Amino acid sequence: MSDSTSVWLRRARNGDATALGRLLERHIARLEAFVARKISPGLRRQESSQDLVQSILREALRDFPRATPEDVGAFRAWLYVAADRKLKGRGRFWRRERRDPAREMRLDGAADSAHSSRARPQLAAGADATPSRDASAREELGRLVRAFASLPPDWREVILLARVEHLSHAQIAAKLGRTELATRSLLSRALARLATELEADRGR
Repeated sequence: MSDSTSVWLRRARNGDATALGRLLERHIARLEAFVARKISPGLRRQESSQDLVQSILREALRDFPRATPEDVGAFRAWLYVAADRKLKGRGRFWRRERRDPAREMRLDGAADSAHSSRARPQLAAGADATPSRDASAREELGRLVRAFASLPPDWREVILLARVEHLSHAQIAAKLGRTELATRSLLSRALARLATELEADRGR
């Protein structure tokens, strides 16, 4: 990441909405690649990657003031975790819809009456969450970002590679220039520390 990205993050943390927009723009290509790689075939049949990315970006604009990641690495982690949660949430929603034919018919009817193929995803977003659930999820995401930001850079990197990008230990070792044994040990220590920091944050 360039120095300008760090500058935008610092300005965004100080409430500069334009800087936050520039920061998110810098990450759109990474986010699109992440979503394209992670989206399941079932979800792809219901919603486009482009729509999902736009939804993730809108929520990032909304939720950033609560998260306030301290550096670019923590920002990337926050954005990818949010994207991963969005994909899993939408996947769960459509799986529920398949198990409920009557509800599927109601949504089909709503889509027809709106004369738009996008009506169903918009309805789904409202049905998938409640205000209290959203608040709880945002609070937990904020805890995760704070805990992640407290880790050393190499620990953050190994967690991103293993748990967000889902690389194998061999791939991680190649990226970090370490042995597989070393990366396994590093990941184990990083995850243990992350769990400790999360518990400590919940207790504050």
